[in-house]
Amino acid sequence: MNDISNIHYGPLPADSPYVKPFRFYYTQNGKEKNWDLLKVHDSVSIIIFNITRQKLVFVKQFRPAVYHGLVSVEAGSEGKPIDMNKFPPSLAVTLELCAGIIDKPIPVAEIAREEVLEECGYNVPVARLEEIMSYRSGVGTSGALQTLFYVEVTDADKIPTGGGGVDDEIIEVVEYSIEEARKLTEKGVVLTSPPSFLFGVLWFLTNRAPKA
Repeated sequence: MNDISNIHYGPLPADSPYVKPFRFYYTQNGKEKNWDLLKVHDSVSIIIFNITRQKLVFVKQFRPAVYHGLVSVEAGSEGKPIDMNKFPPSLAVTLELCAGIIDKPIPVAEIAREEVLEECGYNVPVARLEEIMSYRSGVGTSGALQTLFYVEVTDADKIPTGGGGVDDEIIEVVEYSIEEARKLTEKGVVLTSPPSFLFGVLWFLTNRAPKA
């Protein structure tokens, strides 16, 4: 995952299938305004709890946007080389919920089921997935809709060769005990994780975690 080199910047191709920038114009209280936005795919995220071993199942992966956020001020100017000794790619490996974009004309729950199989290697029927809620992410740039699911899995659901992503994805599957997950939400903790991850962990701890 951390075997990354030749990092550099370039312009966004007009035919990008994932991100389309545009300018939004509007009039508010009689004043003309505008805002630069991104058109992106809606997505799903899934809280996975293995009831066999009482472990939450998360994923880790290298996130270029996080790396850019770390190096942009000091080393990320276009044309300026990045000191990868000072900024190793491991700094941008995130801890996240299993998740994926909605890029197929199929039910959202089926998208979630596919992500659980492809990323984490658990083969579960759609009926086992519980839809929790939907919310907006990137409210300053995209306003994309994300739908959160919860699913309980067992060791018997695990496909021996499953998980780790598809195509050229590199995803590490990790497990956290309930107590380890609880420590992620303590005051003062600094995480390289999106808000949806913390929300999912807190939702689980509040609503589904087995009581001591």
